[in-house]
Amino acid sequence: MTPDTIREVQTSFRAVAAISDAAADIFYDKLFAADPTLRALFPSDLAAQKKKLMQALAFAVGSLDRADALLPTLRQLGARHAGYGVTPEHYQTVGSALIDTLDTGLGDAFTPQCRRAWTDVYGVVAATMQEGAAEVADAA
Repeated sequence: MTPDTIREVQTSFRAVAAISDAAADIFYDKLFAADPTLRALFPSDLAAQKKKLMQALAFAVGSLDRADALLPTLRQLGARHAGYGVTPEHYQTVGSALIDTLDTGLGDAFTPQCRRAWTDVYGVVAATMQEGAAEVADAA
């Protein structure tokens, strides 16, 4: 990730954080519309999950310039998600739902440059989480 990518994601996330409740609603609506089978991986009441999502995003975005803090946390998160039944294919669906959420939530502010930055960052996040999941699978 380049400094410009990090800056773009961190700047645009301020607008997302300002609409965090709506953004979380949009995200889960898009996620379950894209793959209804994913609904079974979550509790029936999503209120706490939505807060966790936004907290995790805030941590990740805020830590983009500190790989030493971010990458181990993402690996641990990936390992936990593997235990919940998350598969490598799910990361693509989640990434698409995230980008669609940002497009909806940010509107015109979600420029092509912003989309590229978020896509790049999500690629690193997903790959690192999948590394953590693979480490758990290898240890089993």
